[in-house]
Amino acid sequence: METNEKHLIKAIKREAITRPPIWLMRQAGRYLPEYRKLRKQEKNFLKFCYTPDYAVEATLQPLNRFKLDAAILFSDILVLPDALGQNVEFQEGVGPLLEPIRNKKELERLTLDNIHKNLQNVYETVSILSKEIPKDTTLIGFAGAPWTVATYMVEGKGSKDCTTARTWAYQDPINFSKLIKILTDATSMYLIKQIEHGAEIVQIFDTWAGILSDSQFLDWVINPTKKIVNNIKKAHPNIPIIGFPRGAGIRYIDFIEKTNVDGVSLDNGVPIKWAAENIQTKCTVQGNLDNTVLIAGGKKMEEEIYSTLEGFENGSHIFNLGHGILPQTPPENVLKLVETIYNWKR
Repeated sequence: METNEKHLIKAIKREAITRPPIWLMRQAGRYLPEYRKLRKQEKNFLKFCYTPDYAVEATLQPLNRFKLDAAILFSDILVLPDALGQNVEFQEGVGPLLEPIRNKKELERLTLDNIHKNLQNVYETVSILSKEIPKDTTLIGFAGAPWTVATYMVEGKGSKDCTTARTWAYQDPINFSKLIKILTDATSMYLIKQIEHGAEIVQIFDTWAGILSDSQFLDWVINPTKKIVNNIKKAHPNIPIIGFPRGAGIRYIDFIEKTNVDGVSLDNGVPIKWAAENIQTKCTVQGNLDNTVLIAGGKKMEEEIYSTLEGFENGSHIFNLGHGILPQTPPENVLKLVETIYNWKR
């Protein structure tokens, strides 16, 4: 039986619906000419994220173009280390640069005391969005997972292998666990406050989960996420939570069973048939269209869209990409994708 709840919320609660809801990771961003124009008004990316007028407009831009079932807060996962007291900056053409934290003494620079004050503008953005998005659109809040945020804090920049962070975690697990605890507490506080300001679903992005060994995956991905989920559910038991342990492979199963998330976002490396048989039976799945096929467009894009739709048609599925929209993606291909989803019936 269908309820009057929003389409995306019905999907995450595993209710029967006629088509999968659709939203896209990084649906606001550089592939949109109106976003590039907006960014010229504030070159400092952190200031852009902290300015409600800009963040609201960026969040709403894709909704003005496409009939998406969700708006996701425009922000960045690194506002959290910034709010904790770490020096964070974004350099054009380079990316994020942080003053590295790699030992006990450097950990002492971090404090939870001012987190809500420092993030107040983000909460204001969420509050404004909750009133301005269409009534049938779901507002998604988000944060980076402790492990992924920790990699930037330790490496001092983005890293594909996160060698320094992984090595510190092995060599000095006591102090590394202190960093993860700080981030677990901060992430819980941050997401709960987003919910209090109007977020209806929250997603936890763990972009670098897949590079860890089994023991580290348990220690630094599963256990912190489980704690965050418990903290959120204690404060807001009816708010759905989506986890995204990118690259986890078969460990998605352990992640779901041990963290109690309501849904998982799948990267495009997870086979659809396997996911339908082993993951979709446990929770709602989200994803996992290859983001590069959205650049290619044409017949191949349509084939891949239908393959995903048909592969997940017997269970709860939120249509999304396996990762964020890439900057070179033609907006007309996004429009074609959204129209295809709306015209498809189970």
